[in-house]
Amino acid sequence: MIYGYELIIDLEECKNITKGSLRNFIIELCKSIGMKRFREPQIVYFGSDRFKGYSIFQFITTSSIVGHFTKKEAFINIFSCKEFDKNKTIKFCLDWFKTKKSKNKFLRR
Repeated sequence: MIYGYELIIDLEECKNITKGSLRNFIIELCKSIGMKRFREPQIVYFGSDRFKGYSIFQFITTSSIVGHFTKKEAFINIFSCKEFDKNKTIKFCLDWFKTKKSKNKFLRR
């Protein structure tokens, strides 16, 4: 039995990583893949040295989207009980952050 789907996306050489851009990213990503957001995304800037950056969390009605961002890297996890198009999701992220460098993993849980 499958309980959910998880897409792990790691991006390199990203552009467009600002607090405002990340807020817009999560809102538009949810629209693009048909996920209904629950409340506003949480976006926090913290950390130290190389790992200083933004972390975001967005509840969706079928689970959550989490991301961690340094100056030029993005690490995004999308978990949902509802199926979604992994290729469309990856393309959206590549386009948003203006990069072609990614590693992805898709799990059925």
